Amino acid sequence: MGHLGFSYVGLIFLLMLFIPNIAWTRNMPEGYSPEGENKILLAFERAGEILTTTLALIFDDLNFHGWTSWTWWLIIAFAFMAMYILWWAGYFRSKKELRDFYSSFLGIPVAGATLPVLAFLFLGIYGRVIWLVLAALALGIGHIGIHIQHKRSLTFKNDGRR
Repeated sequence: MGHLGFSYVGLIFLLMLFIPNIAWTRNMPEGYSPEGENKILLAFERAGEILTTTLALIFDDLNFHGWTSWTWWLIIAFAFMAMYILWWAGYFRSKKELRDFYSSFLGIPVAGATLPVLAFLFLGIYGRVIWLVLAALALGIGHIGIHIQHKRSLTFKNDGRR
């Protein structure tokens, strides 16, 4: 279930998440608009954001406690966050168009949304914090769902079907 206490690993993950997002606010793709987002997906996204951010910080089970077979889950979680940073590096080097923002990375669709969700999901598994696993799933439903919705809208516009 989880033991309350500060998680420095959670803080590191959140810094890896928020720093590029803050930089993005000055590098948004032209034409980006959150208008028309599905209200149910938006509710899942907001709840997931609040819960994931909070839970990542308040369970010390997420910290490194020596090598065990469970440490592989932490390594996988860090790998997803590293891939997320690499995806952002590609975005910031790109033309910063909508298609760049909704791009895949190493075959992972809408990587800017999918990679951090996977990272927090695996971090929750590592720490055996079911609440973080559930929060990451809620975040994934909303955040990935919204990104897919935007990407489909972009695809329809480019195909002339809309």
